[in-house]
Amino acid sequence: MKLATLRTPDGNVAVRVDGDTGIELGVTDVGQLLAMPEWDARVHAADGPRHAIAEADFAPVVPAPGKILCVGLNYRNHIREMGRDLPEYPTLFAKFTPALIGAYDPIVLPAVSDAMDWEAELAVVIGRAVRHGSAEEARAAIAGYAVLNDVTARDWQNRTPQWLQGKTFEGTTPFGPYLVTPDEAGEGLAIGCDVDGEQMQDSDTADLVFDPVELIRYISTILTLSPGDVIATGTPGGVGHARDPKRYLRDGAVLTTRIEGLGECRNPCRSEKP
Repeated sequence: MKLATLRTPDGNVAVRVDGDTGIELGVTDVGQLLAMPEWDARVHAADGPRHAIAEADFAPVVPAPGKILCVGLNYRNHIREMGRDLPEYPTLFAKFTPALIGAYDPIVLPAVSDAMDWEAELAVVIGRAVRHGSAEEARAAIAGYAVLNDVTARDWQNRTPQWLQGKTFEGTTPFGPYLVTPDEAGEGLAIGCDVDGEQMQDSDTADLVFDPVELIRYISTILTLSPGDVIATGTPGGVGHARDPKRYLRDGAVLTTRIEGLGECRNPCRSEKP
């Protein structure tokens, strides 16, 4: 099944998406839904007010995750283009809620950066608490998947060995439009992004070094993953920073991020206003 968080004149609503219709679930967003016991039964039983998806205003699918954990250097082709060796362990960093935007919202290009780069990513959304998870428990903890772009200020990322400062500028990270449950999403998904219609990234999630189950097992050894938490699983090759000459996002550009079966985010880029 497919879930979304929509903005309406009366506030946010979580919906089940059936074709071209969103059916309200009686909660304000998908994160609130996932925190409920037996949330999937609630979704199947929902028969609330309807919204036309074609006219919908999409919020980030989980607007305020408790944790946003990101993985660097996790596609073999991206690791090669960056001139690095395959990692023994996942490279982890964090992102914070103010970075998130909806699937069609403008990306804010911060005035202090001249090197905003694209990173198409598969996002994993947690649906049940897991700590020290086995492979089976890790798989069962996955509520679904979504499209995310970890738009990165490369100049700020590379100021120090720690990446956080380049990864969580406010209003830079498209996330959505849907959460698609594992039974519908499948595996080995085509992933990529375009800038102004020109293909920049084109890969497959089968190229991941650490897949979603491995990541949940690893991260849940460190801390409890809770419903609504998000793991951004890393980006494939084709980023602007690895090109010769380097290419970055500019005011007026349109970044389209897509994953097979999960939909796409289409975001215009706007320079930050003083």
